[in-house]
Amino acid sequence: MGSLTTGLRRDGRSSGRHSSGRRSRIPLPGFAGRMMAPGLLVLAGVSLLPFAAVVIMSFSRVHLLGGLSLEGAGADNWTRLFTDPDMAWAWARTAGYFLLTVGGEMVLGTLLAICLWRLRHGRNAALSLLLLPMFVAPVIVGLLGRFLTDSTFGLYSWLLGQAGYHGDLMGDKTTAFLSVTLMDIWEWTPLVTLIALAGLTSVPSSVLEAASLDGAGMPRTLRHIVLPAIAPVLLVALLIRSMDALRYFDIIWNTTGGGPADATKTASVRLYETAFRFFDFGYAAVTGLLMLAVTTVVARYFVRLLDRKGLAR
Repeated sequence: MGSLTTGLRRDGRSSGRHSSGRRSRIPLPGFAGRMMAPGLLVLAGVSLLPFAAVVIMSFSRVHLLGGLSLEGAGADNWTRLFTDPDMAWAWARTAGYFLLTVGGEMVLGTLLAICLWRLRHGRNAALSLLLLPMFVAPVIVGLLGRFLTDSTFGLYSWLLGQAGYHGDLMGDKTTAFLSVTLMDIWEWTPLVTLIALAGLTSVPSSVLEAASLDGAGMPRTLRHIVLPAIAPVLLVALLIRSMDALRYFDIIWNTTGGGPADATKTASVRLYETAFRFFDFGYAAVTGLLMLAVTTVVARYFVRLLDRKGLAR
């Protein structure tokens, strides 16, 4: 009887601890929500309200004379977006700029990361020098590129002149587009290199040693072991650079301003001109919403790929 009473007491104490534990855990989500509420309200105020204003502007004509006023325009701005040939060409240039910059950065960044990974001495010094362009502001990169490609006193123009090319880099459509593309690749390839190098350091050395003992050369090792192992990490780098390249503005605006003859006028440059040069804020709002939609779709696509790899958690 005493043992039964003791057991009941123990069960009572254990159940009491259990129930008190549950009681202490139940209010936590509500408490955490109340603590986060001020920050969430501020975040909603600085993001949702401007977004709602842009949506309203996309269906309006914005007048600035005599104060800000909105005039309903229905779907005129959206209809104009899909019938504007200049905007279609701007998006075509954006697609070309996206493919060249992101593709070049991924290839060069991966190759440089492999070279640094194989480097036995001086890796930290080489990596420090390689990362320097990434810490330069894009505005400074644009101004520096404009100075170096100047047809009168630019270093790159002089070097190309010694090689037999005497044209103006920023005065020709093709060379101007390639120039701003190479400036972007120069600045952001180190980011891809850093991310890829982080993935390479996690490749198991035992697997590499086994491949070496089996007689697999470096090309086969890279193709069948190293690259599949760092593919998820490269996907993260691709996601980061894709979201940035779709809306890139600084280098293009500071070097060519969208010229010559609109050769480098991407969607972001077209948006800036529409809003702050022609003051057509309704049409600019539509362009901005389209850029947001495209960026979101691209980001969601890569996030799904990451989720398949188990890295989206």
